[in-house]
Amino acid sequence: MALTSHSDLNLETVLETAEAITRQAGEILRLHYERARESMQKSTEIDLVTAADKETEAFIVEALLAAFPGTHIVGEEGGGYGEAADRTPYHWYVDPLDGTVNFAHRMPFFSVSLALSGPDLNPLLGLVFDPLHNEMFKGLRGRGAYLNGRRIHVTQESALERAMLVTGFPYDRWTNPDNNYDQFGHFLRRAQAVRCVGSAALDLCYVAVGRYEGYWESGPNPWDVQAGILFVEEAGGRISDYQGERSLQALQGHQIVASNGLVHDQMVAVLMQGEAAPRPSVG
Repeated sequence: MALTSHSDLNLETVLETAEAITRQAGEILRLHYERARESMQKSTEIDLVTAADKETEAFIVEALLAAFPGTHIVGEEGGGYGEAADRTPYHWYVDPLDGTVNFAHRMPFFSVSLALSGPDLNPLLGLVFDPLHNEMFKGLRGRGAYLNGRRIHVTQESALERAMLVTGFPYDRWTNPDNNYDQFGHFLRRAQAVRCVGSAALDLCYVAVGRYEGYWESGPNPWDVQAGILFVEEAGGRISDYQGERSLQALQGHQIVASNGLVHDQMVAVLMQGEAAPRPSVG
């Protein structure tokens, strides 16, 4: 199916094909996961690339180009594929293995993520598959987000002190002063709980399905967050940057806050005000 203009796009048909590709990619990850621990390439001691990343991305790219010629693909491991970015209205964002460090250490929390977006980085459809737990998150712009066929919604919790939040830390946190250490501490003193489990794609899915009230992070890339952004918004939540704006920076994932909407302004206040932000009363 050649995708050359918005009038050509049948989102349901594209999603169906993309889901089959995503499930097959998840099976590749599952098979690698069950083998003996793989050797790893490293850009740093905490930024790993496994053979599973490479093989899964190669499969996804080949399958997407065969199914949807004329699109541009942005992959985490290999960069741009297919049509030149400025010659097509459609861009795929592919993360073949979100949670590589977890995968490498045999922690069962990782996923494969695909999103189709316009050149403005507003996602049109998305899929995130957790192959070990057989959880397929998917969604269409304006038509809802789903987990294994069931429509999902964010929680209705409105108080930050009763909220469970999740975050992540950048791969260059040893040397980068923007390392999230201070923000993590500020939220620990204001939320009911804060977690860090290592997959931005699944973190966003969990906000959308109501397992967390909110997520923040500085450092992800579009392939980490595009599908999850769609799910959160379609599930009734809100996306912004640290200033509370739905900006390009937020859509890129470089500085992103996702929430159920009800605790969003409280989260932004913590990120903007730091230790001066309101704290819950004790006792």
